Amino acid sequence: MPLYREIRAAYDSKTITVYQAYKAEIADPAVSEQKLHASPLFKPSRMTWIKPSWAWMLYRAGYSYKDRGQERILALHMKHEHFIELLEHGALAHKNADLPINTSMDAGESESLERLRKFAEAELEGGNSAQQIETDGKPQVRVQWDPERTIRLEKLPHRSIQIGIPAALSSKWTETMIVRIEDVTEKARELKKLLDERDDITNEELIRKGLIPVEKVFDVPEHVQRLLEMG
Repeated sequence: MPLYREIRAAYDSKTITVYQAYKAEIADPAVSEQKLHASPLFKPSRMTWIKPSWAWMLYRAGYSYKDRGQERILALHMKHEHFIELLEHGALAHKNADLPINTSMDAGESESLERLRKFAEAELEGGNSAQQIETDGKPQVRVQWDPERTIRLEKLPHRSIQIGIPAALSSKWTETMIVRIEDVTEKARELKKLLDERDDITNEELIRKGLIPVEKVFDVPEHVQRLLEMG
């Protein structure tokens, strides 16, 4: 049984995959030039939230159908050491991690998290943004533990990590931390189509079709586990 807070992701010996969704005008140049900030529409001043969970990305973007701003889902491949570096800058968005969050508060919780993200984005564009996101001179990465989802977007009792990259780290992240960008929108849409057509389809069959990645627990150093109150 999964621990309440642990990181599950698709990864190989060198890289780990995280996801984010964008409008087409940002996604197309990002994929063709292999630079997330290739489009002038990409805003480095805004906090960007990445997720290693494929199911949670599908939930957040509604399989890419939720709204135009999330119409293209990108898989961003990062080196292990860069992913861990982000976590080492981490600060929990909520400091109530000792107690499990009430998983019955579905709609309210979703609205609360959305307000949190909008607040984080807004404060980065304010005059005192550097003051808000630095501790001891180091930029803070926001970490949020949200309820994990099934591939059909049902809530699970354990948590999934979301990582907010601030403006102060945006240049380093886009220039040096992302080693490959892949458009996985069609995978999300084909997955949704099969789920709608077949109630009996299994995760194993979807994995064989390449529509669900194999996600395993990604081990991080003990000091990162303590920092992010994992376990």
